[in-house]
Amino acid sequence: QVQLVESGGGLVQPGGSLRLSCAASGRTFGGYVMGWFRQIPGKEREFVAAISGSGGMQLYGDSVKGRFTISRDNAKNTMYLQMSSLKPEDTAVYYCAVRLSFILSRRSSDYDSWGPGAQVTVSS
Repeated sequence: QVQLVESGGGLVQPGGSLRLSCAASGRTFGGYVMGWFRQIPGKEREFVAAISGSGGMQLYGDSVKGRFTISRDNAKNTMYLQMSSLKPEDTAVYYCAVRLSFILSRRSSDYDSWGPGAQVTVSS
């Protein structure tokens, strides 16, 4: 079982940047797909980005493409989400997740373990 914990959330002004981190523990997570999702109350969890086990392949949701960058450091068991040019509509709880597979996926149901989430608020 993998335990995940997000950090780095907070309040940022529109146009600003923020970096989220996701620390994994419990088993070696290198080699497995990891992803970021976000959710606002009353709406379904939305795919943000996913990254392959080696970090060589990334997948992004259309709403964040070109503004967000996903990366990982397997030696530190940590994944990151660099968010730039933030908009008020990026406000959400952001979740990291691990998929015990080598195949990238946009579907939240394909992921096996989740962190508790980190609030990101974009507001002036």
